[in-house]
Amino acid sequence: MGLMTILKKMKQKEREVRLLMLGLDNAGKTTILKKFNGEDVSTISPTLGFNIKTLEHRGFKLNIWDVGGQKSLRSYWRNYFESTDGLVWVVDSADRLRLDDCKQELRTLLLEERLAGATLLVFTNKQDLPGALSKEAIREALALDEIKTHHWCVIGCSAITGENLLAGVDWLVDDIAARIFTKD
Repeated sequence: MGLMTILKKMKQKEREVRLLMLGLDNAGKTTILKKFNGEDVSTISPTLGFNIKTLEHRGFKLNIWDVGGQKSLRSYWRNYFESTDGLVWVVDSADRLRLDDCKQELRTLLLEERLAGATLLVFTNKQDLPGALSKEAIREALALDEIKTHHWCVIGCSAITGENLLAGVDWLVDDIAARIFTKD
C-alpha cells in the first residue's frame, strides 16, 4: 500500500476498508458474505466473476469483493488486488483432496506486491460438516505459521450456521484499524 493511500485513509472521517475474499471454488465465499449480511443462504450458485457488497460494521464501511475461485478464474484475481486492506482466504475444511492446491494458491497471493500490506484472515469454513478438518489441522496443512509477511489469523467457521463469522470480521477490522486509521 502506497504512502498516499495510507495518508488518505488517515484523513478520512468515513473509515472505509476494502476486503478481498478469495479461495478455491466451493469453499463458501459467497455463502459467508450473504450470511454475514443477513441474506438467505439456501440457494447459492457458483460465482462466475465477482460480487461486491458494501456493509456498515462497527463504524466502518466494508467494501467486500467476493471473487469466483474456479481454476479458470484464478488468473483474474490480480485484477482485484489494488488498495486491498484485508484478504479473507476461505478454505473448505471438508475438502482434504485440494488442501495442497489451497496452500499453493495462498502462497502465490502472499507474494503479490499489491497485497503486501493486507491483513490475512483464514476462514476454515464448513466446520459443521462431519469429517471436517480442525482449524489446527488446516493451519498445519497450509503451513500458516511460516507466514511472516502479513498479520494473520485462522478462525474455524460455518457459513451455514454463521458460527464465528462475526469473530473473524471483528478481528480483521481491528487489525486493519490498528494499522491504518488514526485515533480521533
